Amino acid sequence: MKEYGYFRNQGSEFVITTPHTPRHWYNYLYNDSYITFTSQVGYGESLIQGHLGRRILLADSRQVYILDTESGQYWTANGLPVKKEYQDFSCVHGIGYTEIFSQYMGISSSFRIFVPQDANEEIWSIKVKNTSNRIRTIKVIPYAKTETDGVYRPQGYNVDTAGFRPELNGVATRSYAKIQSENFQEVSAYFLADREVSGYDTRKNAFIGTYGNEQEPDALAMGGCTGSCCIGEKICLALEHTVTLKPGEDAQFHYALGVALASGELEEAARRNNARTVEQRLMDVREQYAAQENGVTIRTPDESLNCLINFWTKHQTNMGSRWARVRHNGYRDMVSDSECLASFNPQLAWERFKRALTFQYSNGYAPRTWLDGEIRDNNFADCAVWIPMAAASIIEELGDVKCLEESVPFNDGSEASVYEHVKRAVDFLWDFRGIHGLVKLWGGDWNDMMNQAGLEGKGSSVWLSLAWCRANERFGALALALDRKEDLFFSRLRGQEMKDIINETGWDGEYYIDAFNDQGEPLGSMSCREGKIYLIPQLWAVLAQVAEGERKQKIMDAVDKYLETDLGTLVSWPAYHSYVDTIGQMTQKPAGVHENGGVYLHPCCWKLAVDSMQKDNQKVQMGLQKILPFHHEYHKKYCEPYIMCNSYFTEETGYRLGTAGQTWRSATGAWLTKALFQYVLGLKAEIPGLRLEPCLPPDWKECSVTKEFRGAVYNIRYTQTEDHGCNRIASVMVNGSPWTEPYLPCGSGMVYEVNVRLVK
Repeated sequence: MKEYGYFRNQGSEFVITTPHTPRHWYNYLYNDSYITFTSQVGYGESLIQGHLGRRILLADSRQVYILDTESGQYWTANGLPVKKEYQDFSCVHGIGYTEIFSQYMGISSSFRIFVPQDANEEIWSIKVKNTSNRIRTIKVIPYAKTETDGVYRPQGYNVDTAGFRPELNGVATRSYAKIQSENFQEVSAYFLADREVSGYDTRKNAFIGTYGNEQEPDALAMGGCTGSCCIGEKICLALEHTVTLKPGEDAQFHYALGVALASGELEEAARRNNARTVEQRLMDVREQYAAQENGVTIRTPDESLNCLINFWTKHQTNMGSRWARVRHNGYRDMVSDSECLASFNPQLAWERFKRALTFQYSNGYAPRTWLDGEIRDNNFADCAVWIPMAAASIIEELGDVKCLEESVPFNDGSEASVYEHVKRAVDFLWDFRGIHGLVKLWGGDWNDMMNQAGLEGKGSSVWLSLAWCRANERFGALALALDRKEDLFFSRLRGQEMKDIINETGWDGEYYIDAFNDQGEPLGSMSCREGKIYLIPQLWAVLAQVAEGERKQKIMDAVDKYLETDLGTLVSWPAYHSYVDTIGQMTQKPAGVHENGGVYLHPCCWKLAVDSMQKDNQKVQMGLQKILPFHHEYHKKYCEPYIMCNSYFTEETGYRLGTAGQTWRSATGAWLTKALFQYVLGLKAEIPGLRLEPCLPPDWKECSVTKEFRGAVYNIRYTQTEDHGCNRIASVMVNGSPWTEPYLPCGSGMVYEVNVRLVK
């Protein structure tokens, strides 16, 4: 990790010390309707999202050019695309902001970007300082390539215009988009400065050049912006400030890049874009995230883990519960991440969860996603199964079962209580069954890429049936809390029936099969030539309490035997090496990539929970070391050390060994957070209260965690007295007195000092 950077400020910032990381290392910045990402050299995109996922791509490239007027040389404050030998380069990724620092030709610069909570815009702050011993005149030229003129509409730019607006100190466009409804409306992209500009451009061909590129823009070769307007051509947004600096003197500029959807928004954007307001808005962002993400804080012997969990994976979970995986509004992703969000902010999780419920069908089915103005099912079967699990997790944290009676609409406008939403999800999947009486696979369960195994409606998923058992048990817990006796009775009756079916038809002799395709062929069976065993049905057989007795140990032994590697636990084995049209896109992926025999970290976090449930301290420690991006005890990994990715590529990929799949846009961060809080540290929120059931890595002789729970604060300190892991609580002291009840005391406004001694 130190080769490329380090954590600072207790982990709230990661400092990247070189522009030449193995690949772009990103930070995501967002509010409820606007999101952008930026790498350590400023590379990234920005978009806004309206109702039903209608989107406008505001920017797909950003640069901050600095032009020395005497020599004509130019470079960028962000380090791209102009390749120069920058001095004192660093990039600080923080929670809600990024700032890039560098120095070139006697000019030091900083470029900061953040997304405020109150507008569809991002704020750029650029500071330049003359570090030479002579007077310098430079031009600061921030630039954004935009696609507001029709990335989804070929030649959509034919109806668009852009130009300079002197009363706004900036440039603005006029275009049309479907963003808030099915009807086109006028929208304006804007790029505004906090002071009078010396130049501007809005026509890409004028600034970049007809055959130019961002490495060598025509305008910079000619000495600065050209003052271009744009009618029916590709738009860009560029501003220019000319400044003369004495030795040691500096200057700062603030810019707002955004989209106005209504009359008056342009003028309001200009009014609030000043130095005082900008700094206050950034402070508001930092304070909001701190308030949203401060519900649990850990202190373990692993300082890098503390930094990652206390700030970054909680932030990743927060983003996922609102934006899913960004490229679309994945239903499963939002609901599952809301379940994990509940472990440190159940109030916010509840609001995010209810928002997702509004897209559920009134028959209980839940769609795959919504995007571009429509709800898309994509033939996925599993999305409804996450609803009961999220509901129960959030209610157990809140402790208020009356929340279940709140009325929430379905996507057809009809309404029902949250409890009824949950019940219909369970009922739908109970009735949605195929081969052997298992829940249908249809166009995919959790494994998106198993998209052709069940399209005829016959194939069934052992994993989804296991997940239904867990969802049904969670629903039963809610029925019990609300004294719904009939629902509880049928929940238990159905649960036992499905459990029996799984154990009879899904058992392969050594472990559980994953699914049956439409042809009745098992997937994830020792009878298969490839794909003989899948990881997730083994894990969920434990999570759902379907595997009992010796089977629990037998399936985990099979995981160790077939799937465990130095890099991590494979999601399937052996990988497929040719396309199988009765399975789907999983078999199109190269061997060792993602679902096809890769180390998929989302299930690895489920395994962390299962190993904790099995009280296997050594496996918990090993699992953490393999999952975490900055630990290389077992195998070298190549990815950002401050955020979680979705997978590691295995040795079958050759030169890609140890490299990561996508970062940020993954459930890994959310489930790592939940697994660590609720299973490893054992913070078990249940309707009666908070119970402790830890399974700590043996190396953690002492560790502590602070948790906010129902208005109380718990400072919990664990001590292990033996070397190889302790799983039994020998004693609990609360505020200096022995405590023997199963649940910790809970009083709103109270602070509890809890000391727990663990023994073998």
